[in-house]
Amino acid sequence: MPLNKKQLIIGTLILSTLFSCNNNSKTAENNDQKIVPNIPDISYSVSHYFPHDTTLFTEGFLFYKGELFESTGSPEDLPQTKSLIGIDNLATGKFSKKIELDKTRYFGEGIAFLDNKLFQLTYTSQVGFIYDAKTFKKIGQFKYANKEGWGMTTNGKDLILSDGTSNLTFLNPTNLKLIKTLSVTKNGVPQDSLNELEYINGFIYANVWMNNNIFKINPTNGQVVGKLDLSVLTQDARNKNPRIDVLNGIAYDSSSDKIYVTGKLWPNIYEINFNH
Repeated sequence: MPLNKKQLIIGTLILSTLFSCNNNSKTAENNDQKIVPNIPDISYSVSHYFPHDTTLFTEGFLFYKGELFESTGSPEDLPQTKSLIGIDNLATGKFSKKIELDKTRYFGEGIAFLDNKLFQLTYTSQVGFIYDAKTFKKIGQFKYANKEGWGMTTNGKDLILSDGTSNLTFLNPTNLKLIKTLSVTKNGVPQDSLNELEYINGFIYANVWMNNNIFKINPTNGQVVGKLDLSVLTQDARNKNPRIDVLNGIAYDSSSDKIYVTGKLWPNIYEINFNH
């Protein structure tokens, strides 16, 4: 989403111990149909942080075959940005470009790998692109009815899209047809502005635009069942680079069981630990 839709947070981080959030509540793990009366805070800590290219306007963030992929957008008022897909080197902070969209035509958004293919959304064009997951050669494209494309993830069977509303759209990866739409609610109220997505151990985790929270969503009924408040990380990123934009990006490395988060133009990627 363009920068003129996103402003965010101030602050400073004092000690690394502040990274540990001593929340009282545990994550709600039940998959029943009851409304969660109070959204439990998910306690987390930060174990490492890594360099991140501050020209990257993060839209998608995920691991595939042990490598950390990132997709980016290109707001008109940030001429240094491009709509890219590439690989982040955690050790060096270097970004290895694999795909670039014509920014005069498309604004890159979320990505997902499934069935040896790489799928990419665009912001307002209502078109997605399909690439060979090994060569990154474009092999197709598809249309979707959502007015906008934001984040994307997969449960290993379906593609799951966000579009800035309270709905998540499930698509068949073979024919890109609609399977279902899931309404996401928090305490019975629609939770809009769902952004970058990640699927972790049976739950969908969603960044919320203009918000320092990542919500844990039950994919069976759409209820928000937990919340990660990452305000302290936003404060740390802002202190290091005053020109950062919003928190956006959660990536799960299933091979190491590690989780990483970042944001648009952020100087760091953070490895965080929480009960998942």
